Amino acid sequence: MQAVIALLIFPGGLCVLLLGLAYEWLDRKLMAQMQNRVGPRWYQPVADLVKLLAKQETMPNGVNPLLFIGLPLVGLASVLTAALYVPLVGLAPSYSFRGDLIVTIYLLGLLTFCMSLAGSNTLDRFSLMGALRALTQLFSYEVPFLLALLGPALAAGSWQIAEISAYAETHWLILTQPLGFVVALIGLMGKLELSPFDAPEAETEIVAGALTEYSGRGLALFHLSRDVALVVGLTLVAAFYLGGMANPLWFFGKTLLLLLVVSGLQALFARLRIDQTVGLWWRYGMLLVLLQWLLMIVWR
Repeated sequence: MQAVIALLIFPGGLCVLLLGLAYEWLDRKLMAQMQNRVGPRWYQPVADLVKLLAKQETMPNGVNPLLFIGLPLVGLASVLTAALYVPLVGLAPSYSFRGDLIVTIYLLGLLTFCMSLAGSNTLDRFSLMGALRALTQLFSYEVPFLLALLGPALAAGSWQIAEISAYAETHWLILTQPLGFVVALIGLMGKLELSPFDAPEAETEIVAGALTEYSGRGLALFHLSRDVALVVGLTLVAAFYLGGMANPLWFFGKTLLLLLVVSGLQALFARLRIDQTVGLWWRYGMLLVLLQWLLMIVWR
C-alpha cells in the first residue's frame, strides 16, 4: 500500500502534476513582472486545465481517431515515467537502474514526437508546418542537450541518475563544466519550445503550430505534459550541475533559481526565426560541448 501511495500520490504522479502546474504559474508570473504586467492568479493554470478538460473534444475530418486520442495520453505517460528516475522534491528516485539517464532523455524527447505526429495527423496547413518545425528543432537540440548531461555522467563514472546526483553533491560541476551547464539549460528551453525558441508554435505565424486542431482534453493533456517535462528537466540540470538534490529545501531552491533564469531569458529575447533557432545552435551548441569534453580529457 505504501508503494502504491508513493507511486500515485507522493512523490508520484499527483505530486508531479501539481508541481508542473505550480511551476507553470510561477513562470508566467515572473515573466509578467519582468514585462511590467500583473500576471495570472495562483489558481489560473488549474482553472485553465479544468476548463479544457470540461470542453467537448472536436475531432477534425480526415484524422486517424486512434492517433488523435492516443497521442496526448502517450505524451503524458512518457514524461510521468521519466519523473520516476529523477530525484524529485529532493528524495531518492522512485525507480533507478544503470543507464536510466538515457531512458529519461528519450522519454522527454518522446513528448515532442507525439506532438509532431499529432500535427502530422491532421490536414491543417498550420498543424503540418508546426509539426515539421517541432521535429526539426528537436533534432537540433536533442543531441547538444544529451551531450551536456553526459558530461557530469563521465565525471561521475556512471550512467545512473541517482549515482550522478550523489557525486554532484560534493562536486559543483557548474564550476568545472560551465559550458555544459549553459548548453543544457538552453537545450532544455529548445526542447520544450519556450521563448525565444517557440518558432514551432508561433502564434503570429502558424496559430498554435502542431496543436492548432486540438481542443478540450487533448490540448489539456499536452499542456500538462509540457509542465511536467519542465519540472523533470529543471531537476536534471540542477541535480547534475548545482550540487545534487540532498533534501526538499535544496530541490526547491535550485529548481526555482533555474526557473528564474529561464523566465528572464524568455522575457529578454524576442522569438527567433526557425533558421536561427535550428542552424546556429546545432553548430555552436555541439562545438561548445565537444570543446568542454576535450578540456576534461586534457585535464585528466
